[in-house]
Amino acid sequence: MIRLLSINWNIDPVMLDLGFISIRYYSLCWVLCFVISYVIFRKIFKKENIKIELLDKLTINYVIPFIFIGARVGHCLFYDGDYYLKYPLEIILPIHNGKFIGYAGLASHGAAIGILLALWLYCRKYKMPYIWSLDRIAIAVPIAGAVVRFGNLMNSEIYGHTTNLPWGFVFVRAGEIDPAHPTQIYEALAYILLFAVLYYLFFKKDFGIKKPGIIFGIFLTGLFTARFLIEFVKNNQVDFEQQMTLNMGQLLSLPFIIIGIIIIVFYNQKKISANKK
Repeated sequence: MIRLLSINWNIDPVMLDLGFISIRYYSLCWVLCFVISYVIFRKIFKKENIKIELLDKLTINYVIPFIFIGARVGHCLFYDGDYYLKYPLEIILPIHNGKFIGYAGLASHGAAIGILLALWLYCRKYKMPYIWSLDRIAIAVPIAGAVVRFGNLMNSEIYGHTTNLPWGFVFVRAGEIDPAHPTQIYEALAYILLFAVLYYLFFKKDFGIKKPGIIFGIFLTGLFTARFLIEFVKNNQVDFEQQMTLNMGQLLSLPFIIIGIIIIVFYNQKKISANKK
């Protein structure tokens, strides 16, 4: 009965094969991430009467390159550090153990660090408050993260443990025969909900102006709490995690959760102090 209710997932990850080049759903999702994020930021800049030229510089010169660098380096060092420290060129070359694999390894935690660094450099150059940029990037990142998880679903990767639940997916292309938790969908739904909350707080409640810092704090706490909890039903990405009580994804999430809580408390107290004056 369980197998009758489960979903056989056997989608070809290549959306279009032109012979000399193939277009994958995952690659298209990354492109879509930047398009959606740009549209959201354009709306933010328009709301605050900021020149669009500054948005173009932020996107092209800072965010895009630092996301990919952070995501790639993060994956290599967090999940296979011993190997890549021996062969550092393979961090930037699309090979592993002498075989062409493309840039399959990208870590969301590394991407997060890359974004933080990109925003810091941007704000330093253009004399802008760092927290201003953090509050606004926090609105775009969750919906972009949801799109990336859809790409993971199309690749039949980063899924969960075997499950008896009726919405379990049998990832045929990954060689599975039993239903598993579609953790890509779990994360995507969590990120969409977080995006809706942050979008509402910024555009309807003006938290970006009235309560700077709170949006970014909620973003960190919400996103990485969701990631931490979903990791309990997600398969480990590398073998060494089998011996760990908390896997690497959870250990990397904990600092972000703590920082998010601290930011919420700090900026909330700062707002209260300002009101008393």
